[in-house]
Amino acid sequence: MVGTTIEFFDFYAYATAASLVFPALFFPNQTPATQLLSSFAVFGVAFFARPIGSLIFGHYGDRIGRKKTLVASLLVMGIATFVIGLLPTASTPGWAFLAPAILVLMRFSQGVGLGGEWSGAALLATENAPAGKRALYGTFPQLGAPIGFILSNLLFVVLSLVQTEEQFMSWGWRVPFLLSALLVAVGLWVRLKLMETPAFQRVLDEERVASVPIARVFTRAWKPLILATVAMIATYVLFYMMTAFFTVFGTTPADAATAQAAAEKAGKAFDPAAFAPGLGYTRPEFLTMLIIGVVFFGIFTLVSGPLADRLGRRPWLIGVTIAIAVFGLLIEPLIHQGTVGVMAVLILGFTLMGSTFGPMAAYLPEMFTADVRYTGSAVSYNLASVIGAGPAPFVLVALWQRLDGSLWLVGGYLTVAAIVTLAAVLIGRETRHVDYLA
Repeated sequence: MVGTTIEFFDFYAYATAASLVFPALFFPNQTPATQLLSSFAVFGVAFFARPIGSLIFGHYGDRIGRKKTLVASLLVMGIATFVIGLLPTASTPGWAFLAPAILVLMRFSQGVGLGGEWSGAALLATENAPAGKRALYGTFPQLGAPIGFILSNLLFVVLSLVQTEEQFMSWGWRVPFLLSALLVAVGLWVRLKLMETPAFQRVLDEERVASVPIARVFTRAWKPLILATVAMIATYVLFYMMTAFFTVFGTTPADAATAQAAAEKAGKAFDPAAFAPGLGYTRPEFLTMLIIGVVFFGIFTLVSGPLADRLGRRPWLIGVTIAIAVFGLLIEPLIHQGTVGVMAVLILGFTLMGSTFGPMAAYLPEMFTADVRYTGSAVSYNLASVIGAGPAPFVLVALWQRLDGSLWLVGGYLTVAAIVTLAAVLIGRETRHVDYLA
C-alpha cells in the first residue's frame, strides 16, 4: 500500500497539473481549447507506455522475483516525477520546443514505471494472503490509488490557498513533483525489507521459470489475457472521467462572459466559438469536492474485497458494472442540479470506482498461473489503460465541447465502456477458488 500510494501520488500529480496548469505553461501559443487538448494528449502518452513497462517489469518479475522488480519500478517513476518538477516551461527562452518534448519523455517514463508497479504490488499482497482472503488482501495495494490521489490533490489545494495565482503558476505547481523524492525514499526503505512470495518460490523450486514469460502468455493464456484486458476498460474510463475530465469541467467558467473576462485578465485570446460552459467552481473548491468523493473511493475499495471473497469475483463485478452503465445515463440530469447534484455525481461515481477497482488485484492475477502471473496480469491491466484511460480525457473533453456543455455524450461514452466490460466478465469464469500456487 505504501509503494502504490507513492506511485499513484506521482501519477495523479501529473493528472491534476495537466488539467490546471500545464496547458498554459507548456503550450502557451495555442488557443485555450487546443492548449487543453494538447495537455491531455501528453497525459495520454503514459498509458501507451504502460504496456511497455508491463512487458519489461513483467518479464523480470516472473524470472527474478517480485521484490527486485518493484524496487526498480518505484525508482523509474520517482526519477521521472522529480525531473518534471525541475523542468523549465515553454515560455523560457530556448525551451519552446525542448520543454514540451522532455515533458512527453518524462510522462512516458512515468507510464513505464506504473506499468510494472501495479501487478507486482498486487501479487505481493495476494500471493501472501490466507485462504479465502485474497480479494481482501488485494484491496490494500489498491488503496494506494485513492490515498495517493487525496495526498496529491490536498497539496494542490493548500498551494492554491496560500499562494497567489501568479505564484502558483510560477513555481507552486512544482512542489508536489519535487516532494515526491521524499516519498520515494520511504517507499524504497519499505520495499527493500520485503520477502519473496511463496508462489514464486514454488515456481523456482519446481524449475518452472519461463525463459520468455510473454511468449508463454500468448501461447497458453491468450484467452484470459483478452478477457482480463476488457474487464478493466470500464474501470479506467470511469476513473479518468471522475478525475481528469471533471477537474476541467468543474473549474471551467459557467458562462462565456466570465471566461472572456478571465482570459483578458490573463492576457490571453478568447474564442467564443470554442467555449463550452463548465460548472464555474474555483480550483480549491472543486479539488476539495473531488477529495470528498475520493474518500468514498477508498472506503468502497476496502469494502469490496470481503464482498468479492464472499460472493465471488464474477457476481460482484457483474452487479457493479451494470450500475456503472446506469450511472453514465444519470450524469447529465444530476450534474446541473447545483452543488448537491455535483456532489451526488462525485460520490456515486467514486463509490462505483472503489467497488470495481478493489477486487481487480485478486481477479486479474487469478486468471494466470504463477509462472506467468506477473506478466499476464501486468500486460492485461496496462493494455486496458491504453484502450480505456489513454484516450478518455481527450475524447471526453471533445464530446463536452461538441455539445456546448451538455454531458449526454460524455455519460454515454462511459455506458458503452461498461457494456463492453460486462460482456467480458460474463464470458469469463469465476476465479475465487483457483489454486494460487499452481
